[in-house]
Amino acid sequence: MHLSKIKLKNFKCFKDTFELPLSEGLNILVGNNEAGKSTILEAIHLALSGLYNGKYLRNELSEYLFNKDTVQEFKANPTNPPEILIELFFTGDELALFEGDANSDRKKDCGIALRIAVEEKDQGLYQEYITNCTENLSLPIEYYECTWTTFAREITSTKHLPFKSAFIDSSNNRYQNGSDVYIAHIIRTYLESKHKNGLIQAHRKLQDKFMEDPTVKEVNQLIKTVSQKSDKDKEVKLHVDLSAKNAWENSMLTYVEDIPFHHIGKGHQSIVKTKLALAHKKAQEASIILLEEPENHLSHVKLNQLIKDIGEKCSESGKQVLISTHSSFVANKLGLNNLILLNDKKQVKIGALSLDTINFFRKIAGYDTLRLILCDAAILCEGDSDELIIQKHYLKKHLRLPIEDGIEVISVGLSFDRYLQIAKTLKKKVAVVTDNDKKAGTLITKYKEYNEDGASTIKAFFDTDNDNPTLEPQLVKANSWELVNKIIDQKHDKDGKSFKKGDDRFKSREELLHYMSNNKTECALKFFDTAEDLKFPEYIEKAVSHVKAE
Repeated sequence: MHLSKIKLKNFKCFKDTFELPLSEGLNILVGNNEAGKSTILEAIHLALSGLYNGKYLRNELSEYLFNKDTVQEFKANPTNPPEILIELFFTGDELALFEGDANSDRKKDCGIALRIAVEEKDQGLYQEYITNCTENLSLPIEYYECTWTTFAREITSTKHLPFKSAFIDSSNNRYQNGSDVYIAHIIRTYLESKHKNGLIQAHRKLQDKFMEDPTVKEVNQLIKTVSQKSDKDKEVKLHVDLSAKNAWENSMLTYVEDIPFHHIGKGHQSIVKTKLALAHKKAQEASIILLEEPENHLSHVKLNQLIKDIGEKCSESGKQVLISTHSSFVANKLGLNNLILLNDKKQVKIGALSLDTINFFRKIAGYDTLRLILCDAAILCEGDSDELIIQKHYLKKHLRLPIEDGIEVISVGLSFDRYLQIAKTLKKKVAVVTDNDKKAGTLITKYKEYNEDGASTIKAFFDTDNDNPTLEPQLVKANSWELVNKIIDQKHDKDGKSFKKGDDRFKSREELLHYMSNNKTECALKFFDTAEDLKFPEYIEKAVSHVKAE
């Protein structure tokens, strides 16, 4: 069994109905800040557990759960109170109790709906409130109720759902009497009744032993003497908390190798939390793991270890996992075919990549794939020197860097085809900037599919002059070798083998190009920093114009 889809309406950043299909197994959510990644994880956990920020939803209701635009519209016209709707669609066997057409699709399906709305019985009180409230109108949360119903129109509760969720946010540092809230949740969720009862009994024995301690008795006698001023005064004494059924939980403190959990490093906390959540509760029970940005606080080595564990546990246990991330390493390692892009409250699944491309990025996970996925447009180039020159041209033309306009300039080596598969799937506007390497005819054929298709968002740009096959001679061609010589500002050392700054610059175009070819990045930096009126190769100008249409 697994969640096949989630639908949201009026929940936090999602105003209009938002629908997200989910895959069995692993789902990776990516998107810029405020795209709704965390909100989706929160919504799933809320609908399955009834918990929000570790507390029961009924005690945590506020207007901040509602979409802010919806709240503003309500304040302008309070006739109809807004509602929050979270629907989870289930797929699997033994779900007959959840099957029906009581969902927003109005189609027969399995699932539940969590509705946060003004109850029918409170409509009169609500109408009275908005009638009498003449100023500072706010959403009357006191009239709202949380109701879980199946698609078969039956009232239900989270304890009767066939799924259990664990929400892991390694950046969250909420503590409960020194014991981590998340660890306490794991204890409540994953321990059998016999284990819990055993812990309660062991805790009670410690309480009894505490009260029998001679020092405690002495202290209580002192308190009694001081507090009882007359025979009418009741006895006051120090005691261990026995009032709450779960008092033992508040007394527990998790240790990792004899160190309290909250004193170990944040990275180690993240790993421990994740491994606990990925452990089996019962082999036959379906579980959903919601993991918020696992890269937080982790070094590259530790992150690699954690991602390996997540991948193995997913395949072994059959758990469904949803991960939000800003890390290309996480996305690449777990598989770009599992990736869902959230953008402008819409979702795009990147599942059309070839197996070769998916395995390429898994094996060489250092590529910045998310820079391409999350940007508005991109220019792909071969190396650092190309990137610097493109950035310089953009800066000169627009008086700002490309990234300030949401345009990424990415050095991809010779992996253009891998990136273009991603760009083609997303219909991303991309310019390929490449040297012709004396093979202009080959490049014309290679990129014909894109360059001759007027509707294509991808275009390739290169110079067809095979006599100037790389960036360096192209820069000399655009500016004259004398100006480039001045910008580079180098001369031979006495032995004729090394170079240093000086007035006696290179004596010929060939000598200049020889140095530039052997010191590509250093020369590109000089071009980037120069105040000279620099000109740029035409193919670079066209590439910039493609991604930044005026």
